[in-house]
Amino acid sequence: MTMPPEFHEIAKRVNNWGRWGADDEIGTLNLITEEVVRAAAAEVRTGARIPLALPLKEDGVQAGLIPGRINPLHTMVQINQELFGPGTVACSDDAVTMGLQAGTHWDALTHVSHSGRIYNGRPASTITAHGRSQFSGIEKATPIVSRGILLDVARTKGLDRLPGGHAVTPEDLAEAEEFAGAAVRAGDVVLVRTGQIQLYLAADKHAYGYPSPGLSVRTPEWFHARDVAAVANDTLTFEVFPPEIDNLWLPVHALHLVEMGMHQGQNWNLEALSTACAEAGRYTFLLAAIPEPFVGGTGTPVAPVAVL
Repeated sequence: MTMPPEFHEIAKRVNNWGRWGADDEIGTLNLITEEVVRAAAAEVRTGARIPLALPLKEDGVQAGLIPGRINPLHTMVQINQELFGPGTVACSDDAVTMGLQAGTHWDALTHVSHSGRIYNGRPASTITAHGRSQFSGIEKATPIVSRGILLDVARTKGLDRLPGGHAVTPEDLAEAEEFAGAAVRAGDVVLVRTGQIQLYLAADKHAYGYPSPGLSVRTPEWFHARDVAAVANDTLTFEVFPPEIDNLWLPVHALHLVEMGMHQGQNWNLEALSTACAEAGRYTFLLAAIPEPFVGGTGTPVAPVAVL
């Protein structure tokens, strides 16, 4: 199925190809400048550190929707083994096989393509089985350390959790921004809370995945206008699922990753952060969410930390 005209119209308005040069591979991460990071460091007041990652475990969030995206398979390969002879120090080692987007993660700009292209107009054919992502692999991403701002859409509406299938609109984001008492700035990493992850935390992974609230196809223009560096939320699919437009699957992924060159994150646990921000009466913080540098990777696990 070809992308509908309304998708291409939005794509033209948010497209960043060539904005940072023909050789650019990191997109909107260019917006996280040294000045932005210095300003982000000034957000630290109490030093409280709030982890935002789900535990990596075999009974994780993946329920088989995406072929091959498996939860971590954790195996012990040594147990108290005296490698250098009897009586020497004994070692225990383990190994993990998992989908790089299995848990709390960043999507690389190569995670999706459309119309045969990835970010900056490069051919999607530059992603191969043995060469992986030739351009814009997750190892190319600069360290993601910036000001984070929580747009707590659920709390703004007086809800614990948005209903399944709720499309988070630009109006919802603006309302949450006003509720936060802080304007989104260029270079910010925006975290959008829907409360959906409560279902996974309550051990209902199928309800967590579907139906899901998530970002509307109208929101990329809102982020583009504010020069947001990256966006993450607390859902499996990131965007509303099922989609707003019949048979148009993952349009927000395509607009963010391909057109804008903006990394996005899923399965972030924003529950403790929501409580902490509400208690502190402020919704901005220093955010450290540094990608693991898997060469050619289309995504990566991440263990983000918000520092208030």
